[in-house]
Amino acid sequence: MKLTKKSHACVRLEKDGRTLVLDPGGFTEEDAALGADALLVTHEHPDHFDEGRLRAALEANPAAEIWTLRSVAERISAAFPGRVHTVGHGDAFTAAGFEVQVHGELHAVIHPDIPRVTNVGYLVDGSVFHPGDALTVPDHPVDTLLLPVMAPWNKISEVIDYVRELKPRRAYDIHDALLTDLARPIYDRQIGELGGTDHARLAPGDSTGV
Repeated sequence: MKLTKKSHACVRLEKDGRTLVLDPGGFTEEDAALGADALLVTHEHPDHFDEGRLRAALEANPAAEIWTLRSVAERISAAFPGRVHTVGHGDAFTAAGFEVQVHGELHAVIHPDIPRVTNVGYLVDGSVFHPGDALTVPDHPVDTLLLPVMAPWNKISEVIDYVRELKPRRAYDIHDALLTDLARPIYDRQIGELGGTDHARLAPGDSTGV
């Protein structure tokens, strides 16, 4: 597969002429979802779910479909009958030729006073794992981890321990729109030195093979 990083938590995966887009939210480029054959959304927060971007992608490609959890599906399914699929932990499906497994149930704790929303992670082709906003450990080896490096709900020690627990072959940063250029070398060094795996980050628009 070809993986292309988009801004913040969004990535595009391409294989055999088909494109899968994950989490094209409000911090992501306006055209991040365009050209998608399938779209996956991990949860309802606006930096992961932007209704306008999803609608644009579905209108541009009448064959495109979305897989997501109920809280997101309820907000867009009426406009696109039969094209929005509700999934949850333990489900498995095929989307535009990609084999997808669903792992996880809840968003990480931001603060005890803030109710937790539902959140699912997606393991694509048994290889690439996008956890959304949680440090979910799937019951399957992960080759390429899309690593949420900076968020109101995590700290770097948790991120490092997450990499250590999953033991992926490589980890690429996501959820990084709030991480300043001043702080990036600190995160790069500490995750790289302590995580125990090949850790890298891609600039928005950069691609790599996975």
